[in-house]
Amino acid sequence: MIDASTATRHHLFIAVLLTLGMAATVGGALGFEHIGGYIPCALCLLQRDPYYYGIPLGILAVITSALKLPTWTTRTLLLAIGILMLVGAGMGVYHSGAEWGFWEGPSTCATTAQGVSSNVGDLLGDLNSKHGPSCTEAALRVLGLSFAGWNVIASLIFAAIALRGAAKA
Repeated sequence: MIDASTATRHHLFIAVLLTLGMAATVGGALGFEHIGGYIPCALCLLQRDPYYYGIPLGILAVITSALKLPTWTTRTLLLAIGILMLVGAGMGVYHSGAEWGFWEGPSTCATTAQGVSSNVGDLLGDLNSKHGPSCTEAALRVLGLSFAGWNVIASLIFAAIALRGAAKA
């Protein structure tokens, strides 16, 4: 049996690891968007939501563990993060499958295009001519995987860590 202080340290380590990992993952996606110039499609943006919800839960898990609150609070937060990451992995599988043509993607998949003119006279013309990227075409593939594919891997790793951490007494 694991004593309470060892379990608390373990939960603290898992919560910090998850929170930093999720922040780095979504930070990387934001970096590719704002620094690399890759405009995300609507599904790409949707896949970030589990991270946006998971990071605050991770911070709460760190706090509950650091304050040595009852372990069920930290375990519940880790379980919620694990479920969020499984949802994120599912969204990534759907997006990747649409990119590979295994199934149809959403019929309307566009975001607001960047690079719209600041010239007021030509603003309407620019709005009509610029379109966001398609959800069925990968903007970039690294080692054969698109951003959506890499999200599946990251989400599954985070889900495994979170669920394993929640299961540890």
